[in-house]
Amino acid sequence: MKKIIVTKKLPFDIEDSFKNYDLIYNKSSEPLSEDELQRELYDADAVISMLSDKINAKMLENAGNLKVVANYAVGFNNIDIDYCSEKNIVVCNTPHVLTEATAELGFALLISAARRIVEADKFVRQGKFKGWEPTLFLGHGLQNKTLGIYGFGKIGQTLGNFARNFKMNVIYNSRSRKRHEEKLIDAQYVTFEHLLDKSDFLVVTAPLNTSTKHRFTKNEFEKMRSSSVFINLGRGEIVRESDLAEALENGEITYAGLDVYEFEPSVNKKLLNMDNVILLPHIGSATVTARKEMAKLCIKSVKKVLEKNNVPWNAVNKNFIVDK
Repeated sequence: MKKIIVTKKLPFDIEDSFKNYDLIYNKSSEPLSEDELQRELYDADAVISMLSDKINAKMLENAGNLKVVANYAVGFNNIDIDYCSEKNIVVCNTPHVLTEATAELGFALLISAARRIVEADKFVRQGKFKGWEPTLFLGHGLQNKTLGIYGFGKIGQTLGNFARNFKMNVIYNSRSRKRHEEKLIDAQYVTFEHLLDKSDFLVVTAPLNTSTKHRFTKNEFEKMRSSSVFINLGRGEIVRESDLAEALENGEITYAGLDVYEFEPSVNKKLLNMDNVILLPHIGSATVTARKEMAKLCIKSVKKVLEKNNVPWNAVNKNFIVDK
């Protein structure tokens, strides 16, 4: 009987889906320790992992039976892709099924920052609301403002489409220009420097890699408008968090909204005490529908490899896998 590890409880009937397998299913709120995961991987055929699981060469060095790692996320920077490819281990992610959910959350952060929603809610709960005032919690409207998107994949494109419905101008910067996609939503490709200079709202949706790590630091925040809002939906390490806190403190930008963190789950202490930043617990894909679809895609990916000996469409290293 083939062995499958699922490292966290998922919002789907995992046990029924894998009833014909030897299933190691961590239903605890606590993650598996590195030692526990490494021990279970020793004779495992597949693992459904979370972004918080570090699937590196050391973790896999004795996992001789492992054939597939299905990451319960679009990102896969927690996995050593090169090592997996060398060992002929298929690595899959969950693209497309969480696009709308994540883009919706990004726009929720954008509007909440623009209209100071969290601050205003706190103000009312503290009993400070004494009646309507002409200058109470003045924010910014979205119409005719410029939304800058760093990373123009499916999430960035969907976010841009939302913005168009609010009559915003959309500009973007990404590793490559996407001419067809930009025409669909009337977005404009710009240089990174132009993105910093012209964005009223700048949203990060890029993946983490060597070129995007710490792409936003003190230097970049100093080039942004003092009235601008910065949103990070991508990966925490794209931003040097201490520099962001300093930029907010010094008024180099006006507001920020974060769903991911540089040293997740730890959050910069300065940010925790600021009113002009909204902090969310990495819930970009946290809708019932999206999370179920992610689970279903992981299950399908594992079964395609183990039962049909085929490489799934969502394998991120499919060009390096042979004889599957």
